[in-house]
Amino acid sequence: MPSGRSRTRVLIVDDSASVRQTLKAILEEDPELEVIGTAADPFAAARIIQSQVPDVITLDVEMPRMDGITFLRKLMSQCPVPVVMCSSLTEQGSETLLQALEAGAVDVILKPRIGVADHLAEARDAIREVVKGAARARVSARRPAPPRIRPEQKLTADAVLPPPSGKAMSRTTEMVVCIGASTGGTEALREVLEALPANSPGIVVVQHMPERFTRAFANRLNSICEVSVKEAEEGDTVMRGHVLIAPGGKHTLLERQGARYLVSVRDGPLVSRHRPSVDVLFRSAARCAGSNAVGVIMTGMGDDGARGLLEMKEAGARTFAQDEATSVVFGMPKEAIARGAADRVLPLGSIAGEVLRATAR
Repeated sequence: MPSGRSRTRVLIVDDSASVRQTLKAILEEDPELEVIGTAADPFAAARIIQSQVPDVITLDVEMPRMDGITFLRKLMSQCPVPVVMCSSLTEQGSETLLQALEAGAVDVILKPRIGVADHLAEARDAIREVVKGAARARVSARRPAPPRIRPEQKLTADAVLPPPSGKAMSRTTEMVVCIGASTGGTEALREVLEALPANSPGIVVVQHMPERFTRAFANRLNSICEVSVKEAEEGDTVMRGHVLIAPGGKHTLLERQGARYLVSVRDGPLVSRHRPSVDVLFRSAARCAGSNAVGVIMTGMGDDGARGLLEMKEAGARTFAQDEATSVVFGMPKEAIARGAADRVLPLGSIAGEVLRATAR
C-alpha cells in the first residue's frame, strides 16, 4: 500500500454480478480494505486502472471478451499490480490457476458460494487475509507494507495436538524434511523441489492453497521434478525421493511407526487461520521426529509456522528460513526469525543445497 494511504484499494474483476457484489461486501467489512471499483471484464477493468491504479486486483479466470490469464499477462508486462485469482472449485480451473500463478498472480481464493452460510462464515476471513497479504507482495519493486493489524484471536496448534514433550528423540536411519509456505510459495517451492535429486530425503509440504488446487499443484510439480510429488493421503509413508503436499482443507501431521514416518490427514479447526496449518505440521515433526527432522519456512504472510519451527528447533531439528530479498512476502519467515526459530536465513536458491547438507549422514 502506498505510504500515506490508510486503506488497501481493491479492484474486483468478475463477469458474475452476484460474485462482484458478494466479494465487495466481504472486503468492505474490513476497515483496512476499500473497493475502488468492480468490472465485468478486463476491458472495463482497464478503464478503471487508467484513472486509479489499485493496490490489489481480484481476477476471475473465465470472462467474456478476454480471459483472466491473458489479461494477467498483459497487466504484469505493462502495469504490474498484485493479482489474486478468484475461481470456482473445479479440477480444470485448478490447472488454469497454476498457469496464473506462473504468470505472476500472487495467490488464489475460491469464489464465495453465495447462500452457503457456513462457507461464507469461514471463507470471508480467508479472503480478506489473502487480499491484504497480496498488498504486501513484491511484483516488480518493493511496496511499502501497510501497518500490521492484529485481528481476532487465532487458534494455535494446541487445537489439534498437544505441545512436544521435550523428550529427546532417538535417531533413525532416515531424515524427514518439513516445509511450510504461503503467498508466493508455489513458485518458490517449484524452484526448491526442482533442484533436488531423485534420492532426496522424504519431504512433507504445507502450502496454503484451497482444496483441490493442491492436487493439481502436486501433479504439476511431479511432471517437472526428479523427486516424486503427490497430494498426501491418510497413511502415506514419508520415504526417500518422495514429496507429499498437504491437501487443501485438511491438516497434515507427521507420525512415526517404528523407524518409519507416515502422515495423518485429518479435519480440525483453522489454526493460525489456516487449514492446512504449517504450525500443525511443524509441531507434529517436533513431537515425533525431533533431531531426525529439518524444518524450512518460506515466503508468506502472517505467522503460521513460526511457533512450530521454534518447537522443531528446540526438539533438535535443523531449521531454515527464507530471506527477505527472495521472499514475495516476508511475513512468515520474518516472524520465525524474530522468535529465534531459524538456525540459518537463506536465499531461495540456497535452500535445496542446505537441506541436502543438513540431511546427509
